[in-house]
Amino acid sequence: MMCQECGSRPATLHFTKIVNGEKTEFHFCETCAREKGEMIPGTPNGFSIHSLLSGLLDLDPAGKGQLAGAKAPQVPRCEECGMTYTQFSKLGRFGCSSCYKYFSDRLDPLFKRVHGSTAHVGKIPKRSGGKIQTRRQIDELKKELQYRIVQEEFETAAQIRDRIRELEKDLA
Repeated sequence: MMCQECGSRPATLHFTKIVNGEKTEFHFCETCAREKGEMIPGTPNGFSIHSLLSGLLDLDPAGKGQLAGAKAPQVPRCEECGMTYTQFSKLGRFGCSSCYKYFSDRLDPLFKRVHGSTAHVGKIPKRSGGKIQTRRQIDELKKELQYRIVQEEFETAAQIRDRIRELEKDLA
């Protein structure tokens, strides 16, 4: 999909606005989004993408909400590239691959809020997704096994247990 503004670059920023049940979609390239100040069109307050990201990350961009005289909290920093979590929230991207490790404790709640889960639950490629599908099947069977045990259906539970063992052997 091409950028709605310039029409020459691929759109990388996509968002949808729904007002009174009427859906409007916007698609911009990174360059045009920056030139517009990354403002979401159609918002009266000029709400920026960075404000949206800061809200998702539970940051207080204005520095409000801190008690007077309170010591500023220690800001996590990546030891590889030196990026702080605050810088990540403003840029919307990490400085290096190690940032994921250093900010991991703050990312899980963010992923749960944005995606609803920390594990991928979407489509799986047919050619390369065999192990992922097997792991999902094992997880489902383990849930079923627990249910059967609670229901005291031990013969069925034993069959499920054996099936789980077979699948786990296939993964190894």
